[in-house]
Amino acid sequence: MVELLSPAGNLEKLKIALAYGADAVYGGVSHFSLRIRSGKEFTYESFKEGIDYAHSLGKKVYVTVNGFPFNSQLELYKEHMKMMAQMGPDAFIIATPGLVKMALEVAPDIPVHLSTQANVMNVLDARFYYDLGVRRIIAAREISLRDIEAIKSELPDLELEIFVHGSMCFAYSGRCLVSAVQSGRVPNRGSCANDCRFPYILYAENPETGVTFRLEEEEGVGTYIMNAKDMNLASHIDEILKSGAVDSLKIEGRTKSPYYVAVTAHAYRSAIDDFYAGRFDPRKYQEELHTTKHRGFTDAYLIHRPFEKGGTQSLESSISEGTRQVKAIVDEHGLAFYARDRVAEGEEMEIFSPEPIREPVENERGEIFKRDGRWYIRFRRLETPKGRRYDVIHSGNENPILLPGSLPPFTFLRESPDG
Repeated sequence: MVELLSPAGNLEKLKIALAYGADAVYGGVSHFSLRIRSGKEFTYESFKEGIDYAHSLGKKVYVTVNGFPFNSQLELYKEHMKMMAQMGPDAFIIATPGLVKMALEVAPDIPVHLSTQANVMNVLDARFYYDLGVRRIIAAREISLRDIEAIKSELPDLELEIFVHGSMCFAYSGRCLVSAVQSGRVPNRGSCANDCRFPYILYAENPETGVTFRLEEEEGVGTYIMNAKDMNLASHIDEILKSGAVDSLKIEGRTKSPYYVAVTAHAYRSAIDDFYAGRFDPRKYQEELHTTKHRGFTDAYLIHRPFEKGGTQSLESSISEGTRQVKAIVDEHGLAFYARDRVAEGEEMEIFSPEPIREPVENERGEIFKRDGRWYIRFRRLETPKGRRYDVIHSGNENPILLPGSLPPFTFLRESPDG
């Protein structure tokens, strides 16, 4: 069965991804990966805790060491790899041939996965890295399914991983310098400022007269001229799995919200399981994925080539609201929630859970009930374990609030679909 691989931006997100169906997660520590912000949310100690936690569930953790180092950093990378190898991760994700060689020398027992930043799109490059010692290649986002099949046919023992969901880069598989030029934050060293998501005003200059004209854009078109829509291949999972060429489906998003991690893992877990069970239903997965914040969706390049269609850019905005608003998240014990938005007594919220709800509950604190195939919760009393009462809880309140009955850990309470 194909692997589902989710982002782990911190320890909580790691646990959420695994709870909602991921077979493996990926993440990193410090500035050695391409997501410095998420790397800062892990310490070596908490990352080791995450590896041990995943292994206790029979699942895997892949370490991102996919930055592009300067000469002065090579010894730092080597020491970092040694420290990470002692934690027993299931693979290193690496982007450059030199670091691949270093990893194989420093930690020969840890498999090496080649980062998408290496831009592999053909059999020749795939064979080069396979002969170098790479056991899995994360293909460039621009690759086609046909080319994936060709690589697998030529190198059947090489594992192939593809992105199926998440942010798309304005440039070729992350080879962008816009952020570096405008703000000094280098994308391929983990600190992209996402300058392609900004609105821009366009000007035209006459070099003979020095006159500059501001170009007025057509109303409704917008000025987000470099803003790519987000990848969403949930409706094509059946085609991908039928090919037999893909070993792992990867979701982008180490800096995304815990709710994003949960929904994407749940939707793609459902798509994979439904395919093998013969009940594939794209409408169901898309309904869930559209509850998250996104930039509009595109099926990118895997199934259709760019010249075969338009609609890959979001020109009017850099973010779209999802169809649900997260109100609260249930703690790891399943007995209380923490507010993420305003929650009031008497308010009805939909339950989004990693596991089926077993039975309805009704007591003085509230009720958990099912209606039209969905589970809901309504509070009669908002109360902390120490007995403090509230009429309304706001997102800044860090007190745990008791549930009417236990719910699976990391369950989300979200705005009802009826508003």
